[in-house]
Amino acid sequence: MVLRRSFRECEKSLCARSAAFGLASVVAASLAPASAETLESAMAKAYGGNPQLNASRALTRVRDEDVAIAQSGYRPTASINVQAGVTQQEGSLEGGTRQQLLKPASAGLVVNQTLFNGFQTDNNTRRAESGVYGQRETLRFTEMSVLFSAAQSYMNVLADTATLELRRNNVEVLEEQLRQTRDRFNVGEVTRTDVAQAEARLAGARADVSAAESALRTSIGIYRQNIGVEPRQLAPGRPLDRYVPASLDQAVAVGLKEHPQILSAFHAVDAAEAQVKVFEGTLYPTLSVQGQVQQAYDQQLANTSGYAASILGRLTIPLYQGGQEYAQIRQAKETAGQRRIEAEQVRDQVRAQIVDFWGRLEAAKARVIASQAQVQANEVALNGVREEARVGQRTTLDVLNAQQELLNARVNLITAQRDRVIFSYGVVQAIGRLTVRFTAVPVAAYSPKTHFDQVKDLWFGVRTADGR
Repeated sequence: MVLRRSFRECEKSLCARSAAFGLASVVAASLAPASAETLESAMAKAYGGNPQLNASRALTRVRDEDVAIAQSGYRPTASINVQAGVTQQEGSLEGGTRQQLLKPASAGLVVNQTLFNGFQTDNNTRRAESGVYGQRETLRFTEMSVLFSAAQSYMNVLADTATLELRRNNVEVLEEQLRQTRDRFNVGEVTRTDVAQAEARLAGARADVSAAESALRTSIGIYRQNIGVEPRQLAPGRPLDRYVPASLDQAVAVGLKEHPQILSAFHAVDAAEAQVKVFEGTLYPTLSVQGQVQQAYDQQLANTSGYAASILGRLTIPLYQGGQEYAQIRQAKETAGQRRIEAEQVRDQVRAQIVDFWGRLEAAKARVIASQAQVQANEVALNGVREEARVGQRTTLDVLNAQQELLNARVNLITAQRDRVIFSYGVVQAIGRLTVRFTAVPVAAYSPKTHFDQVKDLWFGVRTADGR
């Protein structure tokens, strides 16, 4: 004989799994098993292996070389020139003919050193350094975006898993509800309409399960994209409240001071202003010195040689080159003005983002409290409707509606709990502090300054700092 679970047993299972995957798994569960993946460890994996973040690090190393390129203007240039060949000469001399075979050859060393170029090298170096600092801030923003996406995908997998479990258990409850409705129909207590209503609600619940499974598969795919591994036994995720400022005004003040997009925009302003100085330097005189030594053979006569050495100073004073330099200066000044306007625009965008996430976080907190109360009230209502239905005061549709409202309330609670965590990370990201250095994610922090120090003063060498 096959034993069927009673309706109450199904409902108890639904409540238990709802608690296990709802608030407990998302916000306030006890300590997870040692083998479980935590939100912090998932973020650490994303920090170490995310392709977008690694590409931004590579671009930061590219920008580091701009400083070495700019500083090359301080250094001398040297070259060795070697020539060799064969020359056949024929001619007449005092009525006779003369032939001469020459093998002219020469080797020389030329050294050039710029002494003054209108401070173009100084300003090019300033511009390159501003570009490096700006790219570091862009790297920090990319890091924050990657970590936020990792936290978001982690919580989405947790929430979608909990929702799927709720909907699967709801199918079990509705199957038991349909069985009982059919039994009551067979004894004449309800009509065929009640059976059809229970069947329709069960079919809809099964469709919801399919949709929940699809949503979970999508979340798992995004998790794999952001974190680099498949999700396995995820531990509870907790809000990042300890890093959230006490008030919105404090959050805005921190964000306007520390957000990497704002700092990057102001570094772009510095770079644009330095570019103006570079173009202005083209109107200044240029002073350089050149030293040269040369050894030559068979230049005019066979079996002869000569040695020459010289040192020359060269002063170039530009007068007029068609107006190109003046146009470049005006253009660079307009670009600098554009960068200042863009910096103010970024400040407004950051402020708006902070206000947005702050409002979402506050709303999520309120929704969690309201959803918990809604779940409790719907549980009481469902029990009451079920008891009233047993004595004929409620219809099957009333029971199904009460049960659906309870399910919706539980799903809403899971969603609110997920948003509660995600938006706490969103606020920390919006103020510019969602980094491994600030939030103590368990991973060794990448330092862009290390590579910068390795290459900024290199005079020669083609290998990168990692040996390539």
